[in-house]
Amino acid sequence: MKLYTRFAAAMLGALAALSSAQAQPFMTNVYGRETQSLNGKWDAIVDLYDQGRRNRIYLDRKAQGKTDFYEYSFENGLRLDVPSDWNSRMPELKYYEGTVWYARRFDAPQHEGRRLFLHFGGVNYRCRVYLNGEPVGSHEGGFTPFQMEVTDRVKPQGNFLAVEVNNTRTPDAIPAMSFDWWNYGGITRDVQLVSVPQTFVEDYFIRLEPAGDRIAADVKLSQAAAGVAVRIEIPELKIDRTAQSDEQGAVVLSIPVKRLERWSPEQPKLYRVIVSTADDRVEEQIGLRTLRVEGEDIYLNDRPVFLRSVSFHEEIPQRRGRAFSEADAVMLLSEAKALGCNAIRLAHYPQNEYTVRLAERMGFLLWEEIPVWQGIDFANGATRAKAEGMIREMIHRDKNRCALTFWGVANETQPSSARDEFLRHLIRCCREIDSTRLIVAAFDLVRFDRERQVFVMNDPFIEALDVVAVNKYMGWYHPWPLEPERAVWDVARGKPLVISEFGGEALYGQHGPDDVASSWSEEYQERLYRDNLRMFENIPNLRGVSPWVLFDFRSPFRFHPTNQEDWNRKGLVSDQGYRKKAWYLMKKYYEEKQALR
Repeated sequence: MKLYTRFAAAMLGALAALSSAQAQPFMTNVYGRETQSLNGKWDAIVDLYDQGRRNRIYLDRKAQGKTDFYEYSFENGLRLDVPSDWNSRMPELKYYEGTVWYARRFDAPQHEGRRLFLHFGGVNYRCRVYLNGEPVGSHEGGFTPFQMEVTDRVKPQGNFLAVEVNNTRTPDAIPAMSFDWWNYGGITRDVQLVSVPQTFVEDYFIRLEPAGDRIAADVKLSQAAAGVAVRIEIPELKIDRTAQSDEQGAVVLSIPVKRLERWSPEQPKLYRVIVSTADDRVEEQIGLRTLRVEGEDIYLNDRPVFLRSVSFHEEIPQRRGRAFSEADAVMLLSEAKALGCNAIRLAHYPQNEYTVRLAERMGFLLWEEIPVWQGIDFANGATRAKAEGMIREMIHRDKNRCALTFWGVANETQPSSARDEFLRHLIRCCREIDSTRLIVAAFDLVRFDRERQVFVMNDPFIEALDVVAVNKYMGWYHPWPLEPERAVWDVARGKPLVISEFGGEALYGQHGPDDVASSWSEEYQERLYRDNLRMFENIPNLRGVSPWVLFDFRSPFRFHPTNQEDWNRKGLVSDQGYRKKAWYLMKKYYEEKQALR
């Protein structure tokens, strides 16, 4: 009976989580709509013992009579920036994990005949949203957008918006209890009030078909309305097509195209695209390209490509806080461009939309993933439903970004039947929405076979992937079993292989022997990189490398008192923005790879 009860509870939880994830209306390209920014200074209350909801502080009550009093006030207390995080705002909140209430007032001029949505670019990790004293929705997942309709709840003046945010780690969360980055809490991305017509262009997906001579355009209206004229324009390509929506409010077109300039890292061409109805119009820049895997090669626009990649976290190390603005994106991506990269692995979660859109304009191929990072409870149906919601939200947000090359479904997971079914389910979700990208996962399972004297990996799940990626820290977590130039790999033959992480830690400005790991020296890190680059020459199906990581980043994992101090020091660039010796070695390697193209 107990087993049945636990199973039933798990299934009910899964259904509830899935229902919640699917029930949220999703609006493509919020930045192309009529919006009112709600960014700025918000009042805040730290709710250490989670008493705010019980005391209904979202009502923001004020004492009226002589005997009235309330043991809270949003006014004249803590104020936090939105977007931002609370951990970097004041020393007392540096390690805080728990609940913080955010609140602000705003006016909303009347929008006759229009619908209003609250849109959050990202809140870490769980949140409940209250408007004018009433709950309007909730969300779980710190790195994907969500929105809720508030048309009938908004007043012309004096609206009171409260958001209960909690970043507590739990075993059923994604990521789970431990992860190698800082658990920044807060409203970390833009908040906007979005105004749209009664029936609006809710979603669209525009891309080049695999043959490269036709553009596929799928459009979905916000309501199931047949016979609505939907117009698609790409002026530079002289495309102007109108079609009638079906009973589901959908339009599907295949449009022939000639003399198309395809997007690539060398020429990141974007076209102005307009999707409109008689009542609504959405405009943005979209690139067109083809992508496929053939044997052990990755083809972009029918040419094989080698990924000169790097990873970074959504963090500005010099500020010790979350990256959230276009200026932040410029800083991160400019350093990757200086290194000679043509690709970015956005680790280990969907990063903010400014970063994704600017990366596309700058010519970076992108790998985007949800934080299925070790320690996930793969047997938990509710956790699987959360992962599905996250991956759907990620793909819906970014499917029109042609720079997006890989959807990542996992990082460093251990083989099991529960894991395999969990990840296969995520792959099915990806394919259902978008069959144009490559599916990848990163593994840390490569081992040295002493009998054969080669590196091997035994995980049959790789057959479900388009591209196989490996994290391998030779010279850091794994001592060399033989000289690097003799380190031959026999891993995932028949498929493209990417080294998705490698490297080691070094404290900028610290010098020492290049053969002693505990020196934490730039010289050791530099030699480690040189040895790994030698090994890469012996991987016949290697089609890309991505060192870990571009910048030093904050992590409670790392508590060596003099060399780390809550920082992961694997960065090619220090937390102060100084380039380490290994940076120059990696830049030279990428220059040589580019010259061979």
